[in-house]
Amino acid sequence: MKTTLIVAGIIAALSPAAALASDECPNVPRDQWMSDAAITEKAKGMGYDVRSIKVDDGCLEAYAMDKDGKRVEVYFHPGTGDVLRVKADD
Repeated sequence: MKTTLIVAGIIAALSPAAALASDECPNVPRDQWMSDAAITEKAKGMGYDVRSIKVDDGCLEAYAMDKDGKRVEVYFHPGTGDVLRVKADD
């Protein structure tokens, strides 16, 4: 029983949903943030057509169209440009 709980915990911790739920926008000094133009270029290279960018709880949030033409919100780490999460734009 104990082994089953440990394995279940490891699987839950490594699942994509758990990874997305634990991602938070970092506290990065504003002078270390990437520019909107740099984020737009990075997103373009990933197949997104960025319509606008705003700051949301420390992340750079891009409103964009994905390669399938669906509206999405892409949350970028402001210092590195790494994608923290993507969600469908309601």
